[in-house]
Amino acid sequence: MGYVLKDVLKEFIPEGLLSHLSNHFEVIGDLAIISIPPQLDNYKTRIAETIITQRKNISTVLNKITKVSGQKRTPLYEILAGTTTVTCHREFGFVYRLDINTTFFSTHLAYERKRIFDQVRVGECVLVPFCGVGPFAIPPAAKGAKVVAIEQNPEAFGWLSKNVSLNRVDKLITIINGDAFDTSILPHHEFVRAIIPTPYGMDTILDVIKPVMIEDGIIHFYTFKKRYQIPELIKEYESKGFEVKFYRSCGNVAPNVSRWVFDLIKRGKPENSQNREISD
Repeated sequence: MGYVLKDVLKEFIPEGLLSHLSNHFEVIGDLAIISIPPQLDNYKTRIAETIITQRKNISTVLNKITKVSGQKRTPLYEILAGTTTVTCHREFGFVYRLDINTTFFSTHLAYERKRIFDQVRVGECVLVPFCGVGPFAIPPAAKGAKVVAIEQNPEAFGWLSKNVSLNRVDKLITIINGDAFDTSILPHHEFVRAIIPTPYGMDTILDVIKPVMIEDGIIHFYTFKKRYQIPELIKEYESKGFEVKFYRSCGNVAPNVSRWVFDLIKRGKPENSQNREISD
């Protein structure tokens, strides 16, 4: 970062109050997203001005005032500086236009998107439900995979359509504005790979997607769990006929709750897994 936010602010905010503020904030394009606790309401403008002054690539500062919720999977933001919630985010050579106020996007999954991109092979059929504005769907298409991407939120779907054109992958990706649980909307049912950035509370999508996968197909499945739940979860996946090839924590999203990824191989019969974990 080149500077520590609280070190700059200690000249303006009493130490007792400043201790409630985190040094960390998310940057999406030219937007900075920070969570300012109520104790610091009187200093919100100063905090936003400091971020913009210290980070020349930031033009808008948003205060995240609610958690992700609703069908659009978006928090409620308060604009502290700047005039728009629309931005252009660049990641590993790809470009994503989006409105953070109406569409979900997380930079915390950038490593995962690159990890999966490295595994994708030319010509394989890839399914991406809950695809949002396209960060899990566009890179595989750019690599030569045949991608089917599903997004129900009409605002996110609009940005997805623009991003498909912006990244020039129109010929290798089919986008569907619909419900990921409705597999009747799929153009075919023989997918080699599925990438499922599952929204909270929608883990049953795994049972819906499994039948459209080929034997030995791989599912990159994301879920929100506490660490103590993982051993039983692995047993559950194995009982459903999956081999747990790999799993890892992708970072905390709430106290003691992390987003986890499981690379699951569809098998004909349940097998014992030789699984491997990499922790953050």
